[in-house]
Amino acid sequence: MRAVASVEQGASGNYSSSIVMNEHRIADDVMLMSFPWRTLGIDFRRNVTLLRLADGRVVVHSTAPFTEQDIAVIKRFGEPGWLVEATLMHDTFAKEGRAALPNITYLAPDGFAKATEVPTESLLPPPQEWDGEIDVFKIDGVRMNEHALFHRRSRTLVMADVFFSFPKEISGWPRFFVRRVMRMPRLFGISSFYRLFVIRDKEAFARSMSALLALDFERLVVAHWQPVETDAKRAVEQALR
Repeated sequence: MRAVASVEQGASGNYSSSIVMNEHRIADDVMLMSFPWRTLGIDFRRNVTLLRLADGRVVVHSTAPFTEQDIAVIKRFGEPGWLVEATLMHDTFAKEGRAALPNITYLAPDGFAKATEVPTESLLPPPQEWDGEIDVFKIDGVRMNEHALFHRRSRTLVMADVFFSFPKEISGWPRFFVRRVMRMPRLFGISSFYRLFVIRDKEAFARSMSALLALDFERLVVAHWQPVETDAKRAVEQALR
C-alpha cells in the first residue's frame, strides 16, 4: 500500500490526489487503485479497478485524475486495453481519464458520450476479447444506466454505486452520516439516496440483483471505499433483505 503525497481541491469542491492513494492487489488478476474524493466533509474515495485478461491486457474500470505515475502503475500490472465507465453518474473524471489513456477503447453506457462530450463506445455488447473472462450485466430499474462486471477467473464482481462499503474504523461525522443519513447501520449496503432517487422500478431492480446473486462471486469491488474480499455474496444477500 502506498500513501498519498498530496491532496488538491478541484473547482467542484471535491478533492483528488496528485498520485494514487494506494494500490491493493485483491487477486492475481485484480488490482484496486483508490483516490481521495471528498464531498460533504467526507472522503468517499474513488476506486479504479484493474481487471487483467489471460493475454495480459487490462480493463481499467472507472477513471480518476491519473498522473504519469498512476499510468505507470497500470502498465506494470498489464497493457491497458479498455477504459470503462459503468454508470452515467461517473462522469467526473471522464476527460482526465481519456487524456491519460488516449489510445485505447473507451466503453460506457448509452448516453455517457452526450453527457460528457467524450466519445465512447457502448459497453453492451462487451468486446469479443472478453468472452469467457469478463461478463457485463445491466442493472435494470435504475436511472443511471448502471452495469456490473464479473471477472470469472478471480470470482470478482465489480459494481459502481448500488452498494457502498465503509470500514468499521470510521468515526465521527463520517460514521454518523453513513449510519444515520445514508441509513447503512452495518456500514455496507444500498444508501437511502440510491433507494429514493436512483431506483425507479423495484421489481426490475430485484430481478437484476437476483441475476447477480446467481453468479459464483467471492469478492465485491464497489466504486467508493473498501472492497469485500471474502464471502461477498452473503454481504450482498443481507443488504438486499
